[in-house]
Amino acid sequence: MGDMEVTIKEEARAEIKIWNYVLGYVKITVVKCAIELGIADVIENYGSPMPLSELATALRCEPSRLHRIMRFMVHDRIFKQEPINQHTIGFSSTPLSRLLIKGGEKSMAAFILLMSGPACLATWHSLSARVLETGNNISPFEVANGKDLWSYAEANPDFRELFNNAMGCHARLTVHATIEGCPEVFDGVESLVDVGGGNRTALSLLVKAFPWIRGINFDLPHVVAVAATSDSIENVGGDMFMSIPNADAAFLMCVLHDWDDEECIKILKKCREAIPEDKGKVVIVEAVLEEDKEDDEIGAVGLMLDTALMAITNKGKERTLKEWSYVLRQSGFTRFNVKPIRAVRSVIEAYP
Repeated sequence: MGDMEVTIKEEARAEIKIWNYVLGYVKITVVKCAIELGIADVIENYGSPMPLSELATALRCEPSRLHRIMRFMVHDRIFKQEPINQHTIGFSSTPLSRLLIKGGEKSMAAFILLMSGPACLATWHSLSARVLETGNNISPFEVANGKDLWSYAEANPDFRELFNNAMGCHARLTVHATIEGCPEVFDGVESLVDVGGGNRTALSLLVKAFPWIRGINFDLPHVVAVAATSDSIENVGGDMFMSIPNADAAFLMCVLHDWDDEECIKILKKCREAIPEDKGKVVIVEAVLEEDKEDDEIGAVGLMLDTALMAITNKGKERTLKEWSYVLRQSGFTRFNVKPIRAVRSVIEAYP
């Protein structure tokens, strides 16, 4: 194949791909539409391939417009089409569509609604200003909404509820993958403090899977004040930059990526103070970026998460293995290991 032929093919691919950028927002808005209408819920509950006419009636939608939405989602393999009889085609669920079911065990619906909502979408218009040398440490989220993420959530109950639900979605998906992928991490751990545990979704799943663990849900006072209570989990309010309750192990899931290296090291040092020197450890569930892998779906998601953190938080970032090694060593940990799980995240065990 000559150089000219290669160039022509590359240019043809580029012309197709550029349209994916021109219309890139269509995917997220169609999925948001599907969640708001409850399409995945209705099709799943139907139990067999569902004709368009019945789907439109159940959702009170105009059939021809609903058909166009469904055609797009079938093409994107969110739903599938199956024959009902010689003349009728129905829509069926897929593993992907089940992630859109509201309140489903592995639902990501609330997370999608958060990221496609006005507060987060407006953020992206200020990304270029953040990247410029003259940019400051004010996040695009703060530029768009007048407050940083945490202050905005505290001041806006509806957004706070959506944010907490979104974090709960992510926690359920990631903790299930952690329990299935490396249960040995929790062997011998009698007490576990979940640093930044929020509404205790993650910790509740962990103590259910490992009933010998006594859990401590640690977060800001106003967060734990509304968290549920139980005999196996104690809610403790405080500031992780000041002190962390003592336990055999500290657990941090998607907490450290919200902070820069200096603040990350401060948090990890407080975790180290809270665990026993001889048998203690810190369990971190975060992305570990691999920059040298091309055409890697999980790696691509990690890079998108990193960009989202740059837009939404003031100092947050995802880290490479080398960057994780740096913050852990600087925090006084002598060794660590990384265990990939069936999720975008990995499990890092760090020891004093």
